[in-house]
Amino acid sequence: MGDKANAHPGAAGRATAADHPASVRNVVLVGHSGSGKTTLVEALALTAGAVNRAGRVEDGGTVSDYDEIEHRQQRSVQLSLVPVDWDGYKINILDTPGYADFVGELRAGLRAADAALFVVSASDGVDGSTRMVWEECAAVGMPRAIVVTHLESARADFDEMTRICAEAFGADDPDAVLPLYLPLHGEQGPDGHAPVTGLIGLLSQRLFDYSSGERKEAEPGAEQLPLIEEARNRLIEGIIAESEDETLMDRYLGGEEIDLKTLVQDLERAVARGTFFPVLAAAPAADGARQGLGTVELLELVTGGFPTPLEREAPTVTTPDGRARQVSACDPDGPLVAEVVKTASDPYVGRVSLVRVFSGTLRPDETVHVSGHGLTDRGHEDHDVDERVGALSAPFGKQQRALTHCIAGDLACVAKLNRAETGDTLSAKDDPLLMEPWQMPDPLLPLAIQAHSKADEDKLSQGLGRLVAEDPTMRLEQNPNTHQVVLWCLGEAHADVALERLRSRYGVQVDVIPYKVSLRETFADKAAGRGRHVKQSGGHGQYAICEIEVEPLPNGSGIEFVDKVVGGAVPRQFIPSVEKGVRAQAARGVAAGHPLNDIRITLLDGKAHSVDSSDAAFQTAGALALREAAADARIHLLEPVAEVTVMVGDDYVGAVMSDLSGRRGRVVGTEQARGGRTLVRAEVPEIEIGRYAVDLRSLSHGTARFSRSYARHEPMPPQIAERIREQARDAS
Repeated sequence: MGDKANAHPGAAGRATAADHPASVRNVVLVGHSGSGKTTLVEALALTAGAVNRAGRVEDGGTVSDYDEIEHRQQRSVQLSLVPVDWDGYKINILDTPGYADFVGELRAGLRAADAALFVVSASDGVDGSTRMVWEECAAVGMPRAIVVTHLESARADFDEMTRICAEAFGADDPDAVLPLYLPLHGEQGPDGHAPVTGLIGLLSQRLFDYSSGERKEAEPGAEQLPLIEEARNRLIEGIIAESEDETLMDRYLGGEEIDLKTLVQDLERAVARGTFFPVLAAAPAADGARQGLGTVELLELVTGGFPTPLEREAPTVTTPDGRARQVSACDPDGPLVAEVVKTASDPYVGRVSLVRVFSGTLRPDETVHVSGHGLTDRGHEDHDVDERVGALSAPFGKQQRALTHCIAGDLACVAKLNRAETGDTLSAKDDPLLMEPWQMPDPLLPLAIQAHSKADEDKLSQGLGRLVAEDPTMRLEQNPNTHQVVLWCLGEAHADVALERLRSRYGVQVDVIPYKVSLRETFADKAAGRGRHVKQSGGHGQYAICEIEVEPLPNGSGIEFVDKVVGGAVPRQFIPSVEKGVRAQAARGVAAGHPLNDIRITLLDGKAHSVDSSDAAFQTAGALALREAAADARIHLLEPVAEVTVMVGDDYVGAVMSDLSGRRGRVVGTEQARGGRTLVRAEVPEIEIGRYAVDLRSLSHGTARFSRSYARHEPMPPQIAERIREQARDAS
């Protein structure tokens, strides 16, 4: 790591194909929007020699070449890969969006990486969403480190931020979250702020000065050593506590000076195991400088302390028909198992898939088997197809550098996999396999859309298909009851990006329309109706009369049709016609145009004509009878009610419960959860929670999550039902 007492070799630059998994490091950057992740990626690439000045690759593209929403604040919304070479290692740096709407891109980054670097702004602190991602990483044992940015801010306090990180991330063991370096401050300016010009290594007690734009190592002054003594002792004790050598603590407490090499090795092992979480500091390079503060130390932490792909457990793999299959962990010579972690569209080369290879070696121009999980509820088809791999490349901004191969543990971009979607498995065509899918957040914000013009209507289906193929966090629904096309998104920004991609990438202009909830109608009490369809206007006439009785049934019963005709009043061949007519009218509704449900319709009597009766006549008579019964009965409008569970910090429980009550919700219970959080269970009408994904985020400052599932339909309050009926009458 950066605290080793040796200088780093000069070999650095833009990464090429790796030849052994031990030389690969996959690290994902995590942090809230504005924490400085993308700036840090640029600084690391500059220090590694992959760029010649901040933000620019050597051949003219940009490092941070992401899709952005033009009419909103500029924010990164995609997972981005930047591979660099450092000290003989290939480091795949995965930069993730910090905005909560793009958590799907974050989950993809976590899936592809073997360790996580949490980026925390010294001026903003740790937000709730970052804490939740930390817990996700902890649940799977992912190694983590913390880097503090924005040290140039006048409000920046590294010591205070380290304490905050220990509280936020070290709930089980605060002594496992400790700094490896302390910032070295220069002279105070007129505003009283002293800029950070270097770092002091707590283990090596060496000074690393970045004030010249180049990292220079020196001995600290005698006046500086006492300032680091307490932090150094605590760090050593924290490392020794994680050591596998049980005698080390006794020796240290007995006054023995522990060898620096031993401490560094124990530190690296503890970081790789995910039991110790070092805190570092970083700042971008000044104009004209070659190295940003702390970037060398970060690169050395990644190469020395983060695990290799060989240390990651083998993925759970089955055959496409569900039979378990054992695969060796990260064997370049093993069977091919790779996963599409991201799908994007390039205007020149078409679909591009970012792939992590877990076993075997992927080569260009070979035929592979693509196995898809389906996710039919989100608009993704299930598929098992063979496809020919196009070119392999390593991305860097707009540029793509060709790769000859991609071994187990490495990542690459694959061109022209036209059927592969995010989450799909690539395997050998004669040995098809399927990886266990990773958990995707459920999109809970509905966006109802329609084509802007006839030309857009012709392209809409294809554009939507491509959109959901790229983004499995988006769900496409064609609602059969409301006849709306609905894109379910994670939030407003996610929805904005979807609309912009439809317009700019696929040339489809759409209009957003009010989202409709699937309401139903039912009879409140028993009623009778008579349908008379008699027409004699010359030639062949129409004659059909039927009498029915309608009564309500329990929720979920659907429509039941009963024949109680006696004496052949309605000929047997026309009884199905009556049933078809009443069912068709029930589907159209009888009060406000919503489907009629949970009723029993009994055919009691009727009349027929030997010549003029027909199937069509009795269908019409059945529909008329149902409408007449409805005219003399109380009709309830039924609204869907959802079971809602909200996981929220204890500080916001009262506000959440009050808000649910204001949405006509019924809180049915609460449960205490870990980490000072509460699980709130409630039943809420779906018409009240169309924008709950947005409102809850605002209410809880981004710290709460919720899920919803359909419970049942139940009668709507009379005043709301009457308003909807009036709207239906006005529309007609």
